[in-house]
Amino acid sequence: MSGGLRRGYYAGALLFAIAGGLAAWSAIQGLSTGRSGASGPIRVGVLHSRTGTMAVSEQPVIDATLYAIEELNRAGGVLGRPVQAIVVDGRSDWAVFAAEAERLVTGDRVSAVFGCWTSACRKTVKPVFERHDSVLFYPVQYEGLEASPNIVYTGAAPNQQIIPAIKWTLDNLGRRLFLVGSDYVFPRTAHKIIAAQVTALQGEIVGEAYMPLGGQDFSAIVETIGRLRPDVVFNTINGDSNRGFHQALRAAGIVPADIPVMSFSLAEAEVRAFGPQMMAGDYAARNYFQTVETPENRAFVSGFKARFGADYPTTAPMEAAYYGVKLWARAVEEAGSPDFRDFRATIKGQSMAAPGGTVTIDPATQHTWKTVRIGRIRPDGNFEIVWDSQRPVRPVPFPTFLPRSEWLAFLDGLYRGWHGNWAAPPREGE
Repeated sequence: MSGGLRRGYYAGALLFAIAGGLAAWSAIQGLSTGRSGASGPIRVGVLHSRTGTMAVSEQPVIDATLYAIEELNRAGGVLGRPVQAIVVDGRSDWAVFAAEAERLVTGDRVSAVFGCWTSACRKTVKPVFERHDSVLFYPVQYEGLEASPNIVYTGAAPNQQIIPAIKWTLDNLGRRLFLVGSDYVFPRTAHKIIAAQVTALQGEIVGEAYMPLGGQDFSAIVETIGRLRPDVVFNTINGDSNRGFHQALRAAGIVPADIPVMSFSLAEAEVRAFGPQMMAGDYAARNYFQTVETPENRAFVSGFKARFGADYPTTAPMEAAYYGVKLWARAVEEAGSPDFRDFRATIKGQSMAAPGGTVTIDPATQHTWKTVRIGRIRPDGNFEIVWDSQRPVRPVPFPTFLPRSEWLAFLDGLYRGWHGNWAAPPREGE
């Protein structure tokens, strides 16, 4: 072979090797990110607390998320590919949630993450998703005052839970309210919304108190409630602190017939865990209860119980997590790709007949149109639905009775006051 031919041969071989290497790398990248043309599993993250104070609420949401993924896989997967769930434990710790979100997005290169419960957690991981232009599907009711292009909010905005519950309570239970909550951004903001609405409706806030997440000693707070004798207690406590609060109420002789509790972060799972007999007669404002009578809910409840056990209840955050997975799958199918850069347009306006009724992702806010309900706890741990909006309600993340600038200034004040965190620092001696 001549020198010129030999040089041409080696140059061609080198180019061929480089091209082959690039093709292989592209294939690996496509498989990792789930881009169109790959054939391996589509990876998604499931990011919730399996341990810590929030585990009692979040473990059921993990199970509902996995159940939806199992249904997808039984039906052939998404884009003809199986969906692989990577489940990680946030350990009820915001810093852990942020680190795990980073790992899921950059290391595991998931198509989407389904997760978080508390707003302190969501606000801590939000910059991760925005920085990497990835997406979080958030399944829990919250305080509003947010609309990120990198979060799909399948839980309720304030006008789909808090605000309707205020009007119903003042009309049906009494006009003197005591507010109690965990000490982080959701309860603090919810209480500001409640106070403004109660004042507008000529009700009265007679007292307000907070307990750190995970706190169990509510004796002093309950003593104050007993002294002030409100008509109703509005409860924004989260996690297993609800056990300590309700135990303290009953120990003080405060029962629903005298002073009922209206809860905003408590559902069938917590009621079963803490004891239905202790909580029967109290109320919760939600968008879904296991007792909803729709064909879709009958199928959801029966299928879930067949998978996880007859005594395992379904709840509002579980339902929102379940249909969040289904809406993600529909958006991916429509886009022809599980890369968020491709399905970010097709997730907007997605709609389905969910167990609790028709849900639709609002294109302007990426929040969900959904039905509002109020239920009373029964001795069997289920809820009797006492009020229903009868139709899906449009989400309004920023309540209109204050300017957006004032809401954002309020949030900024909380964040700065808590030294760059979304929850109050531990109190002295805790």
